[in-house]
Amino acid sequence: MKTLPITRYRFFQKLQPLSLLKKITGKTITGCLQVFSTSGTWSIYVEEGKLIYACYSERMFEPLYRHLGHLSQQITTLPKEINEQLRVIFETGIENQAIPNPDYLAICWLVNQKYISTSQAAILIEQVALEVLESFLILEEGSYEFIPETFLDDLPKFCYLNVRLLVEQCQQRGRVPDAFRREAYSQETSSSTDNNEAPVNSKYNSQSSSHPQTQPKPEPRLPQFNNKPVEYSKRYISQPHNLNTGYQQISNPSTDKKIYKIFCIDDNPIVLNTIRNSLDEQIFAVIGVTDSLKALMEILCTKPDIILISVDMPDLDGYELCSLLRKHSYFKNTPVIMVTEKASLIDRARATIVRASGHLNKPFTQGDLLKVIFKHIV
Repeated sequence: MKTLPITRYRFFQKLQPLSLLKKITGKTITGCLQVFSTSGTWSIYVEEGKLIYACYSERMFEPLYRHLGHLSQQITTLPKEINEQLRVIFETGIENQAIPNPDYLAICWLVNQKYISTSQAAILIEQVALEVLESFLILEEGSYEFIPETFLDDLPKFCYLNVRLLVEQCQQRGRVPDAFRREAYSQETSSSTDNNEAPVNSKYNSQSSSHPQTQPKPEPRLPQFNNKPVEYSKRYISQPHNLNTGYQQISNPSTDKKIYKIFCIDDNPIVLNTIRNSLDEQIFAVIGVTDSLKALMEILCTKPDIILISVDMPDLDGYELCSLLRKHSYFKNTPVIMVTEKASLIDRARATIVRASGHLNKPFTQGDLLKVIFKHIV
């Protein structure tokens, strides 16, 4: 008999996937819709009602590898062994570190290393999302919760997808059964305040909960059953304003692979070794120093891409060192992360005064470390 993990023992009931998707398309809704079933977990991330990523826990990397393979036919700079490389770095290397979405970190890494452009990352995310939604739309039973703050919050975003049009394309690809289409159509034409359905921010579908105060603006019905082909993805992908790339044309990115220099200052060598062992040497060159006075001179020589400073340092503490660095013209905008065992309001105020870029709390996991690095170097 197959035994379920303890995290999957939830109060399951009949689900209406289209209704759940419609609830997260409001302009004020940002977070992750997690849907649990006996077969796995679907995670659908949205920002202001637009889908930014989607994954299925039981096949997290499979769609990524498959669609990356399709994309590689148009990108000559992608090495043939890229899937194996990603598997070593992001599956084998961090599988036990409880990182929610190593697959998304893998996409960020591909962009960082210039294997793919931001536009190509958008295509990749769109194709993965379509596959995830196809399996989600036929889900009949489970439970769900909506998480406002997620692992992706501080990571770069490559596209914003229109959920309604993604669903239309899933249906027109013919992978959603006709019986489901008829059922979905009848559900969407019924009242949106069905008494048998709980709001999306209910953790276990408690029927006693009330609907969110902010409701999405009315939209056309999600299912559109016609024979007209859906226009290619540029129709419903909205690029972030800071991306000045064309979505239609796939260009070959540069083959130069940047090695990021990470400068770490901590009087505890164990912490420095932990940071060094947590970061892949093919991506990061870690420089560790235990003396803050010597560190200042070495930073001026090495000019790192990001600096991690322990707050509690003898002679010259982290805040003083950060203040000195900000007075140097070269390091005015270099990311400086304060590493501390506490992050009280006073600590955050001091960090703001010296213009630190962020905090990393001790003890930290590999996931915490990667997240703060990817946030500031992408």
